[in-house]
Amino acid sequence: MTINLKNFLNPKVKVSKMGEFQELRPIDGLEISSVSADLYGDGRDDLSLFYFPEGANFSAIYTTSKVTSASINWNVKIKRHFVKALMVNTQNANTFTGIKGAQGLKEIAHTLSKALTLKSSQSPKGVEEIIKITDLLFASTGVIGEDFPYLKIKNRIPELVKKLKNEQNKFIWFKAASAIMTTDTRPKLAYEECKIGSKIIKISGIAKGSGMIQPNMATMLSFIFTDANIPSVFLKAILKKVSTTTFNAITVDSDTSTSDMVGIFATGKAKNSKIYNVLDPKLQDFEKALYRLTLNLSKQIVVDGEGATKFITVNVMGGKSNAMARNVAFSIANSPLVKTAIAGEDPNWGRILMAIGKSGENVTQNKIQVKIGNYLVAEQSRKAKNYNEEAVKEYMESNSIDINVNLDLGNASFTVYTCDLTHDYIDINADYRN
Repeated sequence: MTINLKNFLNPKVKVSKMGEFQELRPIDGLEISSVSADLYGDGRDDLSLFYFPEGANFSAIYTTSKVTSASINWNVKIKRHFVKALMVNTQNANTFTGIKGAQGLKEIAHTLSKALTLKSSQSPKGVEEIIKITDLLFASTGVIGEDFPYLKIKNRIPELVKKLKNEQNKFIWFKAASAIMTTDTRPKLAYEECKIGSKIIKISGIAKGSGMIQPNMATMLSFIFTDANIPSVFLKAILKKVSTTTFNAITVDSDTSTSDMVGIFATGKAKNSKIYNVLDPKLQDFEKALYRLTLNLSKQIVVDGEGATKFITVNVMGGKSNAMARNVAFSIANSPLVKTAIAGEDPNWGRILMAIGKSGENVTQNKIQVKIGNYLVAEQSRKAKNYNEEAVKEYMESNSIDINVNLDLGNASFTVYTCDLTHDYIDINADYRN
């Protein structure tokens, strides 16, 4: 991976360094642990647990795929807006695993609920709380169609619960973000602060994703934690809004996962003043901070795209509607010919015009203007008069490429973030199960 992450984060994001990684702050009301169930056979961490001793308001957006994991099915079925824990496994997606996969997950849920109930009885308060299986959420990511290794996971739950930590230092966050990775080459973490009234609010988030990335809701997996006191219904409205131009504006390979999930958990420990509706002015700062955090994580996913060497921003303006601008932007961003041209540093702008044309949108050919970076390459149905291919070719040697398209049909615009398509993408996915 040759891309430097620092070049692509939202410039408004203030990054604290742990090497190149942003330092996440502790979220009061959250405990975290990660262990190995040896699902990969190499001893790496592959199970993570996020526990809320006093519960958390919760909202999530899930994949729109019609083929979904047992974990997604579980979460959707329980329809809870206040939860006690989230457990994540990697290596196995628990998708297309039939009744055995669903039953295995249920066994895990019972084991986890008993272990957490025992933990609650040993707390300093000394009051036993029954943790029901419907208080639990799950996420799974990895290979589709292989038997779900529920016994391996189940047997590691006592250790997973025993290792829960509430201090959440750099190492704990880094360990948790690493434990949810599959083909990722690096963990993805982001942090923001804002205010609700006079109270400082903390927001910490992690994500995983490298391939099978064109979300219709979020990314493969992303989990966001805050100490804000915000009702679940308002969390969902804000999450859906910011995801439109962040998690739902990225693509690596145009494939939507069976396991996509973005969840936000609010412990309420900041004890901010009560929020009465989603338009409450007190939420404006929180929404802006959540947008910055989700855009940060989204860009990190694209930077870490399988085999990626270049980060690509596709800006489409002048659309009749946002839907038109979005469709044209994704048509360009998902074009294998555009992505391979950029990988080869070839300023073959004709491929961009091809992608605009195949979008299905009713564009007007002689109005289209295309720029690569700041270089005008095409307008009025022909190559730009002052087009300088050598200058554009030199620009394409950089790690960050901007494609700017003006349809000149209206005022709508949309931006999509993607990466190039290299031979390494083929190698990674051809050898994925080996």
